[in-house]
Amino acid sequence: MAAVDRSGEKGGGWGKGLADSPLYQKARRAASNSARFSQKLMWSTGKAAWIAGTTFLVLVVPLIIEMDREQQMVDLESQQAGLLGSSAPLPSK
Repeated sequence: MAAVDRSGEKGGGWGKGLADSPLYQKARRAASNSARFSQKLMWSTGKAAWIAGTTFLVLVVPLIIEMDREQQMVDLESQQAGLLGSSAPLPSK
């Protein structure tokens, strides 16, 4: 036996007319487009983060390590100059 809604018509109930309305179709399309846009944005953001991260690791980290080594050498030379009794400051590069 088919379901009967309050108006006495046979059908799927109160939601059937709503699903056929142009406003519902427009809202559904907008939600679908928003979801697709969000998915593409997340994928693009992840890809950009990957590129930025690997670029940082390849280019910037070795530079930081080399600068740290240089600073250690300067500190070591300064200590050795102090132990030897040299009163003249070392020229900075």
